[in-house]
Amino acid sequence: MSLSEHAEPLTPSRKRSKWRDHDEEDTQSLAQPNVQHKRRVRPKRSPETSASPAPAAAQFPTSTKPSHSTYVPPRTHHPPIIPSRSVYSYERLNQIEEGSYGVVFRARDKQTGDIVALKKFKLDEEKNGFPITALREINALMSCRHENVVGVREVVVGDTLTQVFVVMDFIEHDLKSLLTLMPLPFLQSEVKTLMLQLLSAVKHCHSNWILHRDLKTSNLLMNNRGIIKVADFGLARRYGDPVGVGGMTQLVVTLWYRAPEILLGAETYSTAVDMWSVGCIFAELLLKEPLFQAKGELELISMIFKLLGPPTNSSWSGYSTLPLAKTITLPSPQPPQFRHKFQYLTTAGLDLMMSLLTYDPERRISAEEALQHPYFSESPLPKHPDLFGSFPSAAAGEKKRKIFDSPSAPVRAADYKLLTEFDIP
Repeated sequence: MSLSEHAEPLTPSRKRSKWRDHDEEDTQSLAQPNVQHKRRVRPKRSPETSASPAPAAAQFPTSTKPSHSTYVPPRTHHPPIIPSRSVYSYERLNQIEEGSYGVVFRARDKQTGDIVALKKFKLDEEKNGFPITALREINALMSCRHENVVGVREVVVGDTLTQVFVVMDFIEHDLKSLLTLMPLPFLQSEVKTLMLQLLSAVKHCHSNWILHRDLKTSNLLMNNRGIIKVADFGLARRYGDPVGVGGMTQLVVTLWYRAPEILLGAETYSTAVDMWSVGCIFAELLLKEPLFQAKGELELISMIFKLLGPPTNSSWSGYSTLPLAKTITLPSPQPPQFRHKFQYLTTAGLDLMMSLLTYDPERRISAEEALQHPYFSESPLPKHPDLFGSFPSAAAGEKKRKIFDSPSAPVRAADYKLLTEFDIP
């Protein structure tokens, strides 16, 4: 066999690509007039294949080729990436409140007409980029979607880098304002309904590894249909197992709702800090005022010792190991004062209160356990949320209706002039 039989054509040929369905014949695409080339020697075909050659479309059907790799799902399975809308898509109505980490406004969506709450993060004095507290709040709200957690709709931006807003559902009231304006406290059946909703939300957050760390009545929103929603996740953070990996700050929870282990300098804490706050909220719903109205941490510790009695090794096994335990002088032993403080609470309700306000975090009741407590199954049963009364919304700018002055009783008959038929014209 000579080398000429395997010689390549002298004219350049197009290189075949394995990504193409089929290539055109080199001789047809590159043939020049009046130029003859040596034909490439090809292996002989069998009679079956050489009988009737099939057309190119039949040999390589284009319809069977997938539009994407078989090992990767189609792009439609992924959420679309769209830019944030402008804050000017909303009409500002009024300011609701201002906190440590942001300002909340009431606004109206110009397209749908929905009333929403806009929370503007305070970024004017931020020097190290976007604050971690804002990122934690957005992440926590998106991770803890629940019927009793305020819903986040989107994040909108303004004209500058410091104008970032979180769009949330608007709720008419907060429990702190309601307790201040209500002439009478909530009924026992209403307290049970509110506590069940709060415990359900806290359980959902803890099951998603989120610590709220600032539960209080002003952060519990309530609409006119008896539904409460946990809000303000500015101090919330994701935690892990074991608890405290990476360090956890002690500057958490508003003072009146702060757990004793944080007051005494505990370096690690867990979901029990939220449950102590739930116990304080439970007491506030019954008393119509905060349980521990202290002006400082030492006064708060003294008030806790007075209600629960001073801690002992049996009531709090790890008390002596806390950093600030040795700097505090314990008062003389005395029994707890729960019964004296909550005179009208049933035995089951008192047991739930004491289970929430327990010194030892390891013995403190969890949200899942509290939901199954006998207090919620005894009479009176929890009231349906639709049966709650409605109140004017301070956040919406509504004012309390003025009570009309009723006329006084008639004076003596001798001094009262009756209308007679002669007085009628």
